[in-house]
Amino acid sequence: MKAQSTSIEPKTPIKNSPQSAPPKLVSSSYSPSPSRTIYSDRFIPCRSSSNFALFDLPSSSNNASSSDDSNSAYNTLLKTALFGPECVGGANAFNQLTPEKSTASGKFNHSASNFSQISPPNCNIFKYKIETRKPFPSLMPFGFDDQLPGVSPNRVKAPRKVPRSPYKVLDAPALRDDFYLNLVDWSSQNVLAVGLSNCVYLWHASSSKVVKLCDLGIDDSVCSVGWAQHGTHLAIGTSNGKLELWDASRCKRIRTMGGHRLRVGALAWSSYLLSSGSRDKSILQRDTRTQEDYVSKLSGHKSEVCGLKWSYDNRELASGGNDNRLLVWNQHSTQPVLKYCEHTAAVKAIAWSPHLHGLLASGGGTADRCIRFWNTNTNSQLACMDTGSQVCNLVWSKNVNELVSTHGYSQNQIIVWRYPTMSKLATLTGHTYRVLYLAMSPDGQTIVTGAGDETLRFWNVFPSPKSQNTESQIGSLSLGRTLIR
Repeated sequence: MKAQSTSIEPKTPIKNSPQSAPPKLVSSSYSPSPSRTIYSDRFIPCRSSSNFALFDLPSSSNNASSSDDSNSAYNTLLKTALFGPECVGGANAFNQLTPEKSTASGKFNHSASNFSQISPPNCNIFKYKIETRKPFPSLMPFGFDDQLPGVSPNRVKAPRKVPRSPYKVLDAPALRDDFYLNLVDWSSQNVLAVGLSNCVYLWHASSSKVVKLCDLGIDDSVCSVGWAQHGTHLAIGTSNGKLELWDASRCKRIRTMGGHRLRVGALAWSSYLLSSGSRDKSILQRDTRTQEDYVSKLSGHKSEVCGLKWSYDNRELASGGNDNRLLVWNQHSTQPVLKYCEHTAAVKAIAWSPHLHGLLASGGGTADRCIRFWNTNTNSQLACMDTGSQVCNLVWSKNVNELVSTHGYSQNQIIVWRYPTMSKLATLTGHTYRVLYLAMSPDGQTIVTGAGDETLRFWNVFPSPKSQNTESQIGSLSLGRTLIR
């Protein structure tokens, strides 16, 4: 700081103006003279005569050097933002980027040495760069904060884009337009099973190879298919009330189980336990290790059972029926432990959350159109969302806290939701009939939907567990439209 001639500056005089009279300080009768000078209380110290040694304080010269050190971090950040991270050098880097003035003439010194300092290589401030994929930080004002040591900014994630068109379409002749059936399932071995009329076909996603597994004959038809959680065993429910168990790797039927009097439209596996729901209103629990057709019978629905799902921990079974009821069973009960009767139409769409224990989602038919969320631990309803159309299926993403719903009357759309806000990430259209069938690939990225328009459509809707932007490679060898049989 430049030294001043005196230790204390005189107070700055302020003249009264006719427009702004000074405030009355003593009483209402007191009024200062207009010609009187008013002094402010501004105090400007002069440190040239101060004794810093008395208080063990550094002198003004030391203050200047410490001030320069304290500003070095800001100067580094400023240089990096203006000239790029490659231009950040030693202590004199900032001075090298500043044009020096000639002490003799006051003009810029354009000598070769100074010019090389002014324009170091790769430090052109007007250079053009393409950085379209560089995310913009949310807290730091400059885009080079990741170059600075000790800085860990929080970046704003761009909204994930869900492709609006299917990457593959399969023609599926005779795919039935029946709300109460479940004719599509995707195995952990990456094989898709589809029931078409009285036949079951297998589509190998890795090679796009189609294999005909079985033909039930003209007197029977396929009403449901369900893969075991691990391995190659496929369960097939028929219109005659039978349940057939097949080894898909050998295309061989292992056994046939009875017990139902009417068609079997819903299947669900829990390790070696297989549950089947029928139009006869009952649910049969089958232990595939025993010779008996079933080990227990669950009674609680008053109409056809059209939805069955085991929880991820295999402790609870949720069932939905045409009686508008959603029931929850445990492993040992023959009567439901929880009953939910809030839906006003058939409950086929059921999905357990893989992220939160006891979180259950269910969807109602045409007269209901709602997705409801339940906490089975506390036996309470958490939320209700009116979707505006018949809810046919629900599936929860294994990789992110999102879910997909498929719909029938009257929109025939597929909606990707973010939970728990239930904001729409995408609405997918393309089917011309009700989207009655839904299955998810084993990697959790792709879904396949089926409808009465006799097509199967494959969509990339969820991110992979490791990357939000990795696209699924399932079926990538044969994009386009093909025939499943």
